[in-house]
Amino acid sequence: MLEIRPVCENCGKDLPPDNTEAMICSFECTFCEKCVDTILHNVCPNCGGGFEKRPVRPKEKLIKYPSKAETYHKRVDLVKFEPLLLKNKGVPPADR
Repeated sequence: MLEIRPVCENCGKDLPPDNTEAMICSFECTFCEKCVDTILHNVCPNCGGGFEKRPVRPKEKLIKYPSKAETYHKRVDLVKFEPLLLKNKGVPPADR
């Protein structure tokens, strides 16, 4: 089951469970759509994978299975990220 992390790990934007701008990688690293498109270029800075839209959990299921309360917000170090970005930018996630 997805954790539904509540903020963008880079910019700290709130991404509540019903937010349709949340993007996740296969490890559930969570970023807003703007950071994925303009800074990360669809390359996860943690694993090198690509991103997909995070599904919205139905409201009645949030009662029994709430989103994660703990936030993880650490701005991406662009200098450290650059080699991973250069290696994977433009390469389809399935081919990385």
